[in-house]
Amino acid sequence: MDTTEIIIPGDTPGIEWRLPVLHFKGSDPHAPRIYIQAALHANELPGTALLHFLCRKLRAAEDAGRIASDITIVPQANPIGAAQSHFGELQGRFDLGSRTNFNRDFPLISLRDRDTLVEDLDRYPATDRLKRQLIHMALGADLVLDLHCDDESLQYAYIDEAFWPEAADLASALSMDAVLLSDGESSAFEEAVGFAWKYEVPGEKRSRLPGKLSVTVELRGRRDVYPDMASADADGVFAFLAARGAIRDSATLGAFTGPAVPLDNIEMIRTPVAGTLLFHRDIGETVAAGDLLATIVARPGMADGETEIRAPQAGLIVTRTSDRLVRRRADLMKIACGEPSTALRKAGTLED
Repeated sequence: MDTTEIIIPGDTPGIEWRLPVLHFKGSDPHAPRIYIQAALHANELPGTALLHFLCRKLRAAEDAGRIASDITIVPQANPIGAAQSHFGELQGRFDLGSRTNFNRDFPLISLRDRDTLVEDLDRYPATDRLKRQLIHMALGADLVLDLHCDDESLQYAYIDEAFWPEAADLASALSMDAVLLSDGESSAFEEAVGFAWKYEVPGEKRSRLPGKLSVTVELRGRRDVYPDMASADADGVFAFLAARGAIRDSATLGAFTGPAVPLDNIEMIRTPVAGTLLFHRDIGETVAAGDLLATIVARPGMADGETEIRAPQAGLIVTRTSDRLVRRRADLMKIACGEPSTALRKAGTLED
């Protein structure tokens, strides 16, 4: 394993950011090239823990001469966000300077324009330099995994329909509870990678991308950072890589049996009022239409101080918020359903 550093100058004197990049050299030029990153949202650490254990397995495979693919790993992809502590809490989702989500505003380019991403980097602020160098590395690969997590959550992934159902092997390897099929219409990292592949010839969109994969993996919740979970997830990624021919190792993956639903079928449960949140149902539960999901205590002590929130249709509770004091219109849950939601949804990601 070789280690390099990308140095990103800060936007004020005396500051620079260092981004460690780990490389495993493959022996087969025809094997798929791999890129995996974690903690693009710097306070989402299950992926960083996973990659720590995965690198241990990859070093053993390397010593045994079993690595076929070139593999690039970025265990902590956002040193800028990791330094943002505000009143004692890490603020790793949004850049405090620009107020932009670190997983948005990636350049949407054609693959043949890849090298323009790292030209004249001095023109860009530090966050844009980071994004451009991350996606430049990813576009040199065939299989791209962007490891995230949700708040309180099952194991699931956002997978562009262009990669489905071929990507069911990843869902199986990681024992995912659900797959959310995205439409590739945002500037999030994994969708920007897919965009470049789809529009390799500018103006000509490819709807299927055999042999390619760019996916956001949601490794349960933010507090699910435990050695047994991380080790098991690393075993899953290792098995996926072996099944795809990146590692010379036997791997038998079962069929993915969870739901795979388009984003239009996700009920985003939001609260119409602010107040104290009392959940009646947990992640992993299947609910029926009309089931009581939560109560919001908006006016404590008053006879009419409660607001009930019920399921608009049947489905699987995939995520819920860890907050217990919520603002009006706050996101409370994602429910994966069999039918499209009647709520309007803009194209692209479910959340900002």
